[in-house]
Amino acid sequence: MAAKPLSGVVAGLVPERGPRRVLALATALAMTGYGIYLTASVLYFTRAMGLAPSRVGVGLTVAGAVALAAGVPVGHLADRRGSRGVYAITLATAAAAMTGLCLTKGFWPFLVFATVAAIAQSTGPAARGPLVKHYGGDRPAEFRAYLRSVTNVGIAFGAVLAGFGIQDGSRDAYLVLLAGSAVCSAAAAATVLLLPALAAEPSRPGRRWIALRDRPYLALTLLDGVMAIQFRVLTAAIPLWLLSRTHAPRWSVSAVMLVNTAIVVVLQVRASKSIDNPRAGGVAFRRAGFAFLASCVIFSALASVPSWLAVTLVLAGVVVHTIGEIWQSAGGFELSFAMAPQQAVGQYQGLFGMGLGLGVTIGPALLIGLCIDWGTPGWWVVGGIFAATGLAVPAVVAWSERLAAAGERAPAPPEPVSPTGITASDL
Repeated sequence: MAAKPLSGVVAGLVPERGPRRVLALATALAMTGYGIYLTASVLYFTRAMGLAPSRVGVGLTVAGAVALAAGVPVGHLADRRGSRGVYAITLATAAAAMTGLCLTKGFWPFLVFATVAAIAQSTGPAARGPLVKHYGGDRPAEFRAYLRSVTNVGIAFGAVLAGFGIQDGSRDAYLVLLAGSAVCSAAAAATVLLLPALAAEPSRPGRRWIALRDRPYLALTLLDGVMAIQFRVLTAAIPLWLLSRTHAPRWSVSAVMLVNTAIVVVLQVRASKSIDNPRAGGVAFRRAGFAFLASCVIFSALASVPSWLAVTLVLAGVVVHTIGEIWQSAGGFELSFAMAPQQAVGQYQGLFGMGLGLGVTIGPALLIGLCIDWGTPGWWVVGGIFAATGLAVPAVVAWSERLAAAGERAPAPPEPVSPTGITASDL
């Protein structure tokens, strides 16, 4: 059988020429830079800048808390001033923050630039939301799922690049990594500017911050935030659980992340294709909750088994957990767009991102307290929380539909949009 041409392989991995490909490229560049920062930053702060780990922890917590509040106003700005420019500014801001971290020393400069970096990272998805809605046509959630796969690949590639600098361990090596992160973010900002400028959504009569008054959407954001704690299960709870409470070998920690990333990259878009309406999004959350419950039960059993079985069980649990992660993400993509009115997509995406940020922020402390300190029963409690949260989302979707039918909440019907051409030979 003849080998498939390279062009055919590439065509299956990237969107067709045009704005979607440009946005995917910008996302890949930005996430590669973020992957470098995510992997190397704490080591840079402690080993190269000489900050105490406790002060770094406090600083990053403060930075994350400040960044949580920025999503809604930046998303609103993207709606009113144009998503392309605002998204490019968030990426350029990330580049400036990385540059600042390279050039400064001491706790207070670290706190300032780490906060700027956190704000840039948390507001980027909100600013990008109208672009995804526009170029996603009648299936923006599916395009968002594709961008999540690109995000995972970019972060993984950035982590690999960071590994070379970490292996060297010198201050100069860490500075090269931070500078590389800055270059990636700056290149992403320049790439975004190749997109055609979208017309800003006109302001409409009525209250300004409509997302903050949308009770069903607020409830959805809160529930997604609780469910988002699961993102810290594999990155915070499982490494500590494996190394402190089980007989699993150390290399199994890396295997966990590799299996998770591979499954997300391969299956995220496919899973999103069948979730094309709000009710399907609610069902996806319900399935995700039960999948997380099952994985937590599996993880809880690792402490009392021999090494070979611990490795087998943890990888099985990771597969189940990742399937739940894919369902949650696909349901969130669908509901976050379908329940948002056209004129305020950025504002609503900013609010939805606050839930994710809150869950990721509180996740480590909660999971360590329940799963690591308490042990096996704690895993069961966490799984029960996920299952109960998943069960609540379909009820919120039904509530939203009842309010829309009664005229108390504006429905957000899909509005297909044909992407326009761009310059630079469409890349």
